[in-house]
Amino acid sequence: MLSPGSLFREIHDNDESFALFCSIAAKGESQGGWENGRISALVADAELAPKIARHGADEDKHGRIFNALLRKRGLRPVEVPDDTDYTMRLERQGIGLAHARLRRDEPLTDRDVLHYLAHSRVTEQRASEEMRLLRRVFGDHPEVGRAVKMISNDEDNHLAFCHEELLRLASRGHGREILATLRRTARAEIVVYRDVSLAVMAHMGRILGWGEPKATMLVAAIRATYAYELAGGRRRMTTLRMPVRRNALGGPSPAVDPEFA
Repeated sequence: MLSPGSLFREIHDNDESFALFCSIAAKGESQGGWENGRISALVADAELAPKIARHGADEDKHGRIFNALLRKRGLRPVEVPDDTDYTMRLERQGIGLAHARLRRDEPLTDRDVLHYLAHSRVTEQRASEEMRLLRRVFGDHPEVGRAVKMISNDEDNHLAFCHEELLRLASRGHGREILATLRRTARAEIVVYRDVSLAVMAHMGRILGWGEPKATMLVAAIRATYAYELAGGRRRMTTLRMPVRRNALGGPSPAVDPEFA
Protein backbone atom coordinates (compact mmCIF):
# COMPACT_ATOMS: atom_id res chain seq x y z
CA MET A 1 0.00 0.00 0.00
CA LEU A 2 1.33 3.45 -0.94
CA SER A 3 1.46 5.75 2.09
CA PRO A 4 3.66 8.61 3.30
CA GLY A 5 5.27 6.20 5.77
CA SER A 6 6.13 3.57 3.19
CA LEU A 7 7.39 6.26 0.82
CA PHE A 8 9.73 7.86 3.37
CA ARG A 9 10.98 4.47 4.53
CA GLU A 10 11.80 3.54 0.94
CA ILE A 11 13.73 6.78 0.49
CA HIS A 12 15.53 6.20 3.80
CA ASP A 13 16.57 2.65 2.98
CA ASN A 14 18.38 3.57 -0.26
CA ASP A 15 21.72 5.37 0.12
CA GLU A 16 21.37 7.48 -3.02
CA SER A 17 17.83 8.67 -2.33
CA PHE A 18 18.63 9.26 1.35
CA ALA A 19 21.66 11.35 0.38
CA LEU A 20 19.52 13.47 -1.93
CA PHE A 21 16.76 13.88 0.67
CA CYS A 22 19.17 14.97 3.42
CA SER A 23 21.11 17.24 1.05
CA ILE A 24 17.94 19.04 -0.03
CA ALA A 25 16.87 19.44 3.61
CA ALA A 26 20.32 20.58 4.76
CA LYS A 27 20.61 23.19 2.03
CA GLY A 28 17.17 24.64 2.79
CA GLU A 29 17.91 24.82 6.52
CA SER A 30 21.31 26.42 5.95
CA GLN A 31 19.76 29.03 3.65
CA GLY A 32 17.19 29.76 6.34
CA GLY A 33 19.94 30.09 8.92
CA TRP A 34 21.81 32.64 6.80
CA GLU A 35 18.64 34.63 6.07
CA ASN A 36 17.60 34.82 9.71
CA GLY A 37 21.14 35.70 10.75
CA ARG A 38 21.22 38.63 8.33
CA ILE A 39 17.73 39.77 9.32
CA SER A 40 18.63 39.72 13.02
CA ALA A 41 21.66 41.91 12.25
CA LEU A 42 19.52 44.45 10.37
CA VAL A 43 16.55 44.67 12.76
CA ALA A 44 16.46 47.70 15.02
CA ASP A 45 14.08 46.17 17.61
CA ALA A 46 16.31 45.13 20.50
CA GLU A 47 13.79 42.55 21.76
CA LEU A 48 13.04 41.02 18.38
CA ALA A 49 16.61 40.75 17.04
CA PRO A 50 17.80 38.02 19.46
CA LYS A 51 14.69 35.93 18.75
CA ILE A 52 15.39 36.08 15.04
CA ALA A 53 19.02 35.22 15.75
CA ARG A 54 17.83 32.19 17.75
CA HIS A 55 15.64 31.21 14.79
CA GLY A 56 18.66 31.37 12.51
CA ALA A 57 20.81 29.38 14.94
CA ASP A 58 18.16 26.66 15.02
CA GLU A 59 18.07 26.49 11.23
CA ASP A 60 21.87 26.22 11.08
CA LYS A 61 21.66 23.43 13.65
CA HIS A 62 19.12 21.58 11.52
CA GLY A 63 21.44 21.76 8.53
CA ARG A 64 24.21 20.23 10.63
CA ILE A 65 21.87 17.50 11.83
CA PHE A 66 20.93 16.42 8.31
CA ASN A 67 24.60 16.37 7.32
CA ALA A 68 25.41 14.34 10.44
CA LEU A 69 22.79 11.76 9.43
CA LEU A 70 24.64 11.41 6.14
CA ARG A 71 28.01 11.00 7.86
CA LYS A 72 26.62 8.28 10.09
CA ARG A 73 25.68 6.34 6.97
CA GLY A 74 29.10 6.93 5.44
CA LEU A 75 27.54 9.24 2.84
CA ARG A 76 28.45 12.68 1.53
CA PRO A 77 26.11 15.55 0.60
CA VAL A 78 25.17 15.61 -3.07
CA GLU A 79 24.40 18.48 -5.41
CA VAL A 80 20.86 19.77 -4.96
CA PRO A 81 18.94 20.11 -8.24
CA ASP A 82 17.67 23.65 -8.85
CA ASP A 83 14.09 22.47 -9.31
CA THR A 84 14.05 21.12 -5.73
CA ASP A 85 15.27 24.37 -4.09
CA TYR A 86 12.16 25.48 -2.19
CA THR A 87 13.75 28.56 -0.62
CA MET A 88 15.14 30.02 -3.82
CA ARG A 89 12.00 29.29 -5.79
CA LEU A 90 10.02 31.26 -3.22
CA GLU A 91 12.46 34.16 -3.55
CA ARG A 92 11.99 34.16 -7.32
CA GLN A 93 8.26 34.60 -6.70
CA GLY A 94 9.00 37.71 -4.66
CA ILE A 95 8.14 36.01 -1.36
CA GLY A 96 10.10 37.06 1.71
CA LEU A 97 13.09 39.38 1.73
CA ALA A 98 15.38 39.05 -1.28
CA HIS A 99 18.97 37.97 -0.68
CA ALA A 100 20.18 41.09 -2.49
CA ARG A 101 18.32 43.18 0.09
CA LEU A 102 19.78 41.21 2.99
CA ARG A 103 23.33 41.64 1.71
CA ARG A 104 23.02 45.43 1.98
CA ASP A 105 23.93 46.87 5.36
CA GLU A 106 20.75 48.91 5.57
CA PRO A 107 18.39 48.67 8.56
CA LEU A 108 15.14 46.86 7.83
CA THR A 109 11.93 48.87 7.86
CA ASP A 110 8.83 47.92 9.83
CA ARG A 111 7.29 46.76 6.55
CA ASP A 112 10.32 44.55 5.86
CA VAL A 113 9.90 42.95 9.28
CA LEU A 114 6.19 42.39 8.65
CA HIS A 115 6.93 40.65 5.36
CA TYR A 116 9.64 38.53 6.99
CA LEU A 117 7.25 37.39 9.71
CA ALA A 118 4.42 36.69 7.27
CA HIS A 119 6.74 34.66 5.04
CA SER A 120 7.97 32.73 8.07
CA ARG A 121 4.42 32.18 9.34
CA VAL A 122 3.51 30.39 6.10
CA THR A 123 6.71 28.42 5.57
CA GLU A 124 7.02 27.39 9.22
CA GLN A 125 3.48 26.02 9.06
CA ARG A 126 4.64 23.77 6.25
CA ALA A 127 7.85 22.83 8.07
CA SER A 128 6.00 22.03 11.28
CA GLU A 129 3.55 19.76 9.47
CA GLU A 130 6.26 17.95 7.53
CA MET A 131 8.38 17.33 10.61
CA ARG A 132 5.38 16.01 12.53
CA LEU A 133 4.84 13.55 9.68
CA LEU A 134 8.48 12.47 9.81
CA ARG A 135 8.18 12.18 13.58
CA ARG A 136 5.24 9.79 13.19
CA VAL A 137 7.18 7.71 10.66
CA PHE A 138 10.63 7.71 12.27
CA GLY A 139 9.99 8.68 15.90
CA ASP A 140 11.07 5.24 17.16
CA HIS A 141 13.98 4.86 14.74
CA PRO A 142 17.26 4.41 16.68
CA GLU A 143 19.17 7.02 14.65
CA VAL A 144 16.75 9.22 12.74
CA GLY A 145 14.23 9.40 15.60
CA ARG A 146 16.17 11.75 17.86
CA ALA A 147 16.98 14.04 14.95
CA VAL A 148 13.42 14.45 13.72
CA LYS A 149 12.08 14.96 17.25
CA MET A 150 14.63 17.73 17.89
CA ILE A 151 13.90 19.47 14.60
CA SER A 152 10.13 19.04 14.97
CA ASN A 153 10.18 20.71 18.40
CA ASP A 154 12.19 23.62 16.99
CA GLU A 155 9.81 24.09 14.06
CA ASP A 156 6.86 24.23 16.44
CA ASN A 157 8.72 26.92 18.40
CA HIS A 158 9.37 28.88 15.20
CA LEU A 159 5.70 28.74 14.26
CA ALA A 160 4.65 29.90 17.74
CA PHE A 161 7.11 32.80 17.48
CA CYS A 162 5.58 33.91 14.16
CA HIS A 163 2.03 33.83 15.53
CA GLU A 164 2.95 35.84 18.60
CA GLU A 165 4.98 38.48 16.79
CA LEU A 166 2.40 38.97 14.03
CA LEU A 167 -0.34 39.35 16.62
CA ARG A 168 1.80 41.97 18.34
CA LEU A 169 2.09 43.87 15.05
CA ALA A 170 -1.64 43.47 14.42
CA SER A 171 -2.37 45.08 17.79
CA ARG A 172 -0.41 48.11 16.57
CA GLY A 173 -2.74 48.61 13.62
CA HIS A 174 -1.11 46.45 10.94
CA GLY A 175 -3.79 43.76 10.87
CA ARG A 176 -5.08 44.46 7.37
CA GLU A 177 -1.63 44.49 5.78
CA ILE A 178 -0.67 41.31 7.66
CA LEU A 179 -3.74 39.46 6.41
CA ALA A 180 -3.18 40.58 2.82
CA THR A 181 0.49 39.58 2.98
CA LEU A 182 -0.31 36.19 4.49
CA ARG A 183 -2.87 35.46 1.79
CA ARG A 184 -0.53 36.48 -1.02
CA THR A 185 2.33 34.48 0.49
CA ALA A 186 0.23 31.37 1.03
CA ARG A 187 -1.04 31.42 -2.57
CA ALA A 188 2.51 31.59 -3.89
CA GLU A 189 3.81 28.99 -1.43
CA ILE A 190 1.32 26.29 -2.37
CA VAL A 191 2.31 26.62 -6.04
CA VAL A 192 6.02 26.41 -5.18
CA TYR A 193 5.40 23.49 -2.80
CA ARG A 194 3.51 21.63 -5.52
CA ASP A 195 6.26 22.19 -8.08
CA VAL A 196 9.07 21.28 -5.68
CA SER A 197 7.20 18.16 -4.52
CA LEU A 198 6.75 17.04 -8.14
CA ALA A 199 10.44 17.66 -8.82
CA VAL A 200 11.61 15.80 -5.71
CA MET A 201 9.38 12.81 -6.46
CA ALA A 202 10.62 12.73 -10.06
CA HIS A 203 14.24 12.60 -8.89
CA MET A 204 13.43 9.96 -6.27
CA GLY A 205 11.51 7.93 -8.82
CA ARG A 206 14.51 7.80 -11.13
CA ILE A 207 16.80 6.75 -8.29
CA LEU A 208 14.44 4.11 -6.91
CA GLY A 209 13.15 2.85 -10.25
CA TRP A 210 9.50 3.55 -9.67
CA GLY A 211 7.26 2.27 -12.41
CA GLU A 212 4.70 4.39 -14.19
CA PRO A 213 1.72 3.32 -12.02
CA LYS A 214 3.45 4.33 -8.79
CA ALA A 215 4.79 7.57 -10.25
CA THR A 216 1.34 8.41 -11.60
CA MET A 217 -0.25 7.81 -8.19
CA LEU A 218 2.27 10.10 -6.50
CA VAL A 219 1.75 12.88 -9.02
CA ALA A 220 -2.00 12.56 -8.55
CA ALA A 221 -1.61 12.78 -4.76
CA ILE A 222 0.55 15.90 -5.00
CA ARG A 223 -1.90 17.57 -7.37
CA ALA A 224 -4.82 16.60 -5.13
CA THR A 225 -3.09 18.26 -2.18
CA TYR A 226 -2.58 21.38 -4.28
CA ALA A 227 -6.24 21.41 -5.32
CA TYR A 228 -7.33 21.09 -1.69
CA GLU A 229 -5.07 23.94 -0.61
CA LEU A 230 -6.12 26.09 -3.53
CA ALA A 231 -9.77 25.52 -2.62
CA GLY A 232 -9.31 26.68 0.95
CA GLY A 233 -6.90 24.41 2.80
CA ARG A 234 -4.32 27.19 2.80
CA ARG A 235 -6.43 29.07 5.36
CA ARG A 236 -4.50 27.23 8.06
CA MET A 237 -1.51 29.30 6.90
CA THR A 238 -3.25 32.66 7.02
CA THR A 239 -4.98 32.63 10.42
CA LEU A 240 -3.38 33.84 13.62
CA ARG A 241 -3.92 32.66 17.17
CA MET A 242 -2.02 33.22 20.37
CA PRO A 243 0.22 30.17 20.78
CA VAL A 244 0.39 27.94 23.82
CA ARG A 245 4.17 28.28 23.66
CA ARG A 246 4.68 31.93 24.60
CA ASN A 247 8.04 33.60 24.00
CA ALA A 248 9.16 30.37 22.31
CA LEU A 249 12.43 31.89 21.04
CA GLY A 250 13.10 34.07 24.06
CA GLY A 251 16.01 32.06 25.40
CA PRO A 252 19.27 30.68 24.08
CA SER A 253 19.19 27.87 21.56
CA PRO A 254 19.47 24.47 23.25
CA ALA A 255 22.78 22.71 22.74
CA VAL A 256 22.74 20.16 19.94
CA ASP A 257 23.54 16.53 20.73
CA PRO A 258 27.33 16.11 20.21
CA GLU A 259 26.82 13.42 17.58
CA PHE A 260 24.87 15.92 15.46
CA ALA A 261 27.24 18.85 16.02
